[in-house]
This record gives sequence, C-alpha cells and structure tokens, in this order.
Amino acid sequence: MERITAVAKGRVQGVGYRHFIEGCAQATGVHGYVRNLPDGTVEMVAESSPASLADFVRLAHARGNPVIQVEDISVTNSPATEEFHYFRAEW
Repeated sequence: MERITAVAKGRVQGVGYRHFIEGCAQATGVHGYVRNLPDGTVEMVAESSPASLADFVRLAHARGNPVIQVEDISVTNSPATEEFHYFRAEW
C-alpha cells in the first residue's frame, strides 16, 4: 500500500474534473480525495497498491476528453496512512 499526492494543471476547474476523478478512483479501487486548490489546480490524494495508483494517474490525464485539458500532473509518493475508506470529492 502506498500514497500519492498529485496536482493536475491545465483546464481542470469548472469542467467536471473532480467528478471525472471520482470515476477514475472507482475504476482503479483507490481511496482518498480530490479537491480544487485556490491557484486553479486540482489536488488528488490517493492510497492503494502501486499498480492501482499508476493506473489512476494514467486515467487522471483525461486523454481524449473534449472539455478537460490536463497539461501536467506532478506526483509525490509517500507511505500510506490507511486513513481513507473510500474516495470523495471535497468542496
């Protein structure tokens, strides 16, 4: 079990990206949260197996989505805390 903190840059606020990320989390089985940050980026904190986290980040790029445009996702790894039991969008 590992933890990532990822920050997505681009057109990621006001375009349904948090909802999209909830679907990515459900598809990959990761637990954690997604939230908008004041600087226009979106932060994702997720815990799961390394393979599931890699799939989650791959899906989070939203390639081919006509509305969401992710320019970059920076990822920081850390030890899992196992504090999450599901994935949620924070408002």
